[in-house]
Amino acid sequence: MKNVVMALSMLAINLCALAADFDIKNAEEFKKIIPEGAKVQKEASGFGFVEGPTWIKTGAGYLVFSDIPKNKIMKWTAKDGVAVFREDSKNSNGNTTDPDGLLVSAHHGSRSVTRTEKDGKITTLADKYNEKALNSPNDVVVKSDGTIWFTDPDYGIPQGQKKEQDWNWIYRLDPKSGELKTLFSEKIFEKPNGLCFSPDEKTLYIADSGPPRLIRSFEVREDGSVVGGEVFCKIDKGGPDGIRCDSDGRVWSSAGDGVHIFDTHGKLLAKILVPETPANLCFGGEDGKTLFITAKTSLYSIKTNVTGTSNARK
Repeated sequence: MKNVVMALSMLAINLCALAADFDIKNAEEFKKIIPEGAKVQKEASGFGFVEGPTWIKTGAGYLVFSDIPKNKIMKWTAKDGVAVFREDSKNSNGNTTDPDGLLVSAHHGSRSVTRTEKDGKITTLADKYNEKALNSPNDVVVKSDGTIWFTDPDYGIPQGQKKEQDWNWIYRLDPKSGELKTLFSEKIFEKPNGLCFSPDEKTLYIADSGPPRLIRSFEVREDGSVVGGEVFCKIDKGGPDGIRCDSDGRVWSSAGDGVHIFDTHGKLLAKILVPETPANLCFGGEDGKTLFITAKTSLYSIKTNVTGTSNARK
């Protein structure tokens, strides 16, 4: 009898722990995504407000992420923990890598998108459109052809500076020619934020963290133009910020209560509940199957069974 009571107690404890970390909508699909026993882990804390995580594959690999108000880009490794990667980051927000593994960053302070070259030199790729300053580039993704796609909402414009663009546009930049184009002529998004491609790059997802609080999907044409814009999903707690696709095409979005995972049809599969409100996320780690989450003042991680799209593309 004592053994039975102990077994039931342990089961109750495990179920409570599971409930504390997840809100599961589809148990069968959840098992494919998150390994049994996986937990949300706090890797570091004490930041101002963290954003823009991306995994750098150089050497053993490391994570970089932005601390926007402290004007720094941070670096994290499992071995050494957190260190400063770059001082005076120009209030960087979103980060990603291009096909050559170079760091591409969006900055509020300089109202620009930059690339960090192999020698450490920082090249400004875009800071104006139609001879007017960009708003405050927020998040950025690079397609396998090298084109750079970024969102430009206005809530990061430095204090004392004025908005010069007539809307909050999303842009496509060809770094070879320097040509910068808006994806749309219509004012579709109020506060465009995170964006990501499907594994085959035929679909582009864009989050609107304004009042609509939704993610739209677009068909990507061979010439780089996009069509569509159907509502892919809506966020029921808070709003979407950073988003990522995994190698099977699921969409992972930050939200008010954690990370929401959607299938390819926009159906909610599960929520990873996080103690602080997440702003962004990315896949990384030695096998590419760790999800890193930047949430207000802390960096979190959790093991998964999947990799991100950047790991899936050849």
